[in-house]
Amino acid sequence: MRVFVPQDAAARAVGADLVATALAAAAARLGIDLALVRTGSRGMVWLEPLVEVEVAGVRRGFGPAAPEDAAAILDGTSPKALGPVADLPWMRGQLRLTFARVGVTDPLSLADYAAHGGWRGLAAARAMDPAAVVAAVKASGLRGRGGAGFPAGIKWDTVRTAPGPLKSVVCNADEGDSGTFADRMLMEGDPFCLIEGMAIAAHAVGAQTGYIYIRSEYPDAIRVMEAAVSAARPLVAPFEIEVRVGAGAYVCGEETALLNSLEGRRGEVRAKPPLPALQGLFGRPTVVNNVLTLAAVPHILAEGPEGYAALGTGRSRGTIPLQIAGNVRRGGLYEAPFGLTLGQIVHDIAGGTATGRPVKAVQVGGPLGAWFPPALFDTVIDYEAFAAAGGLIGHAGIVVMDDTADMLAMARFAMEFCAIESCGKCTPCRIGAVRGVETIDRIAAGDLAALPLLADLCATMKAGSLCALGGFTPYPVMSAVTHFPDDFRRMARAAE
Repeated sequence: MRVFVPQDAAARAVGADLVATALAAAAARLGIDLALVRTGSRGMVWLEPLVEVEVAGVRRGFGPAAPEDAAAILDGTSPKALGPVADLPWMRGQLRLTFARVGVTDPLSLADYAAHGGWRGLAAARAMDPAAVVAAVKASGLRGRGGAGFPAGIKWDTVRTAPGPLKSVVCNADEGDSGTFADRMLMEGDPFCLIEGMAIAAHAVGAQTGYIYIRSEYPDAIRVMEAAVSAARPLVAPFEIEVRVGAGAYVCGEETALLNSLEGRRGEVRAKPPLPALQGLFGRPTVVNNVLTLAAVPHILAEGPEGYAALGTGRSRGTIPLQIAGNVRRGGLYEAPFGLTLGQIVHDIAGGTATGRPVKAVQVGGPLGAWFPPALFDTVIDYEAFAAAGGLIGHAGIVVMDDTADMLAMARFAMEFCAIESCGKCTPCRIGAVRGVETIDRIAAGDLAALPLLADLCATMKAGSLCALGGFTPYPVMSAVTHFPDDFRRMARAAE
C-alpha cells in the first residue's frame, strides 16, 4: 500500500510528522506492507495534514488527519475520507503548470522527477541556440512573478548580450511578504523544477554560476534545496549552483540589496543604473529572478511557448500561483491563468470569511500592496488592471479581513513596517516612514487636519525611494484612507 503524507512546513506545523509515524505504526500492527512517501503540499492548507492513500492507481484523501486516525485511514473506514484528491473542487478548478508535481512526487527523488516530465525542458533548451531559448521565453509572455511583472525574456536577453566572460543566475527566494508562501512550497515540494529553470536560464545567457538566496526563516526549504542541489549537480553541469542563506532583512527581497548581501556586504539598495543585468553580482551581468519565474520556465521549454502564451489576459500571460490567506474558510495555494476577478477568488475559491462576517478589505501584493474594498472586487488579476486600480499584484499574496478590521490600524502597520525594515539608504524612506507613523498617530488621536500631511508624506516617499519598500508603502496607507474613510473619521468623533 502506498500512502502519501506531506513534509511541507505548513503540514508539519499541524502534526504531519506525528501522523506519518502513527501510520507506520498502525501498518505494522495490521500487517500492511506500507510504502510511506513524504511529498510537498497540495495547497489545501485547511485540510492539513492531508493523507493520501493510493487505491487502484487513484489517490484518495483523508484530512485533516490526526495520529489517532491512522488505523481507520489504512482500512478505509475513516469518517475523514474526502474521495479522490484530483476530484476535489479546489484541485479540479486549477490549471497546475508550475505546481504540477508539488504534492504528487517525492521532492528529492530524481527518478520520480524524471517520471513526471522533469528535465525535458532542459534537454530541449540545450538542443537550442541560446538566442532561441531567450526567444521562446519572450514568446511565452512570461513576466517576473515576484514584483512589477517585468518581462523575463527581455531581462535574459540583456544579460545574454552583455559583454563579460563571467555571468551569473541568482534566484531570489527571500520570500518576505505577508500572506505569501508559494516560493517555500515550491522549494519544499519540487526543488528540481527550480534547479532545472535556473539551468535553462544559465544556458540561455551564458552563465557559469548560480545562487539561490533563501531567507533563514525557511529551514525546511533550505534543507531540501541543499539536498536537491547536491543530487542534481551532475545533471546540470557545468553550471554550478550554491544555496546561500540570508539573515531575514525584508529589504533583501529587493534585487540589488540581495546582491549586496550575497557579496557579504550590508543589505542596502543600489542606485540604478547600472542595471544588475549589466553589472550585478560581483560586477558581472546577472539574471535575478524569483522562484516562481524560474520554476515556470521548464514547462515553457518542454511544451513550447505558444500554449503558455495562450493562457491569461492582456499582457499577463500564463498562470499565477495565488496564495490565499487571512480570514478565509479555505486558504492555500491555487494556480490558475490570469483573468480571475478578486471577487471570484475571495468568495468562490476561498469561500468567504472563516468568521462568517462580511468581507471588508483584501490586500494583494504583501504588506506594500493596496487594500481593496468589495466595491473593487471586479478587478481582474492582471498586472495592468491592478495598476490602474491603484494596486499591484506583486507575489500574488492575498490577505482577507472581515468587517471588524480597523483600517487605520492597518495603515499604521504598513508605515511602521517600512520604518522598521528600511535599510536607511533613502532619506524619504528612512525619515518619511517614522514621520508617517507619527502622523497616523495624530489622526488616530482625532486630528483629521493631519490627513493632507499624510498624503504629502506618501507622495514624497513614492517619488524619492530607490526600492519598492519606501516607494510602495503609500499604496496600503492611501488605499486605507481612500476606501475606508469612516475608520479615520471615527477617531475624530471619538476624540471630540
